[in-house]
Amino acid sequence: MKVGTDGVLLGAWAPVQDVKRILDVGAGSGLISLQLAQRNPEAVITSVEINPAVAAQAQENIQSSPWSNRMEVVCCDFRKYHPEDKFDLIVSNPPYFVDALRCPDNQRCMARHTSELNYELLFGHSAYLLSEQGVISIIIPAEVERTVIDTAWKYNFHPHRRLHVFTKPGKPCRRVLLTFGRQSISCIEDSLYIEGEKHEQFTPEYIALTKDFYLKM
Repeated sequence: MKVGTDGVLLGAWAPVQDVKRILDVGAGSGLISLQLAQRNPEAVITSVEINPAVAAQAQENIQSSPWSNRMEVVCCDFRKYHPEDKFDLIVSNPPYFVDALRCPDNQRCMARHTSELNYELLFGHSAYLLSEQGVISIIIPAEVERTVIDTAWKYNFHPHRRLHVFTKPGKPCRRVLLTFGRQSISCIEDSLYIEGEKHEQFTPEYIALTKDFYLKM
């Protein structure tokens, strides 16, 4: 499972202040879980991953990190995950090729298609797993933003923060980062450009957000 910009963005952006228990749904290689562990030295993090081979990779990565004593990987279907304690933060970089043709690699298919983890399941099951003041943070393609917000509403989740991500000026918005909570409050809106006018020249805002996770920065 490759390290992608989407995962790095979510791991760098999701709110971790005063958070004690975090759940990473569809954890993949464990990238986002590791970023959150790096950002919050107190949080206990559980990473749920349905694919045994991928879960084993996440476990290996976590065991190699300085934070393994407060992290665990659970290999199971998210819909069958029923822990005793609630979470303060649930994060997910969910599958997004909703209408695309299935790819030949089954492992990458499972990671990219919504057959195993869709927005309905994510919000519906999170409603039982999240503490009353807890929040859900996700990254999604811009074209499904309306669908995601409508689905969240069904389970009484309201947008608290929204970040529109652009690859560069003049290009359409490609990704949206969203944080949802149960409280109906004014949503904080912002935008982020990854590159400036020059190709592969990162903007100061993108560097400020992600520099703790890239050796090249």
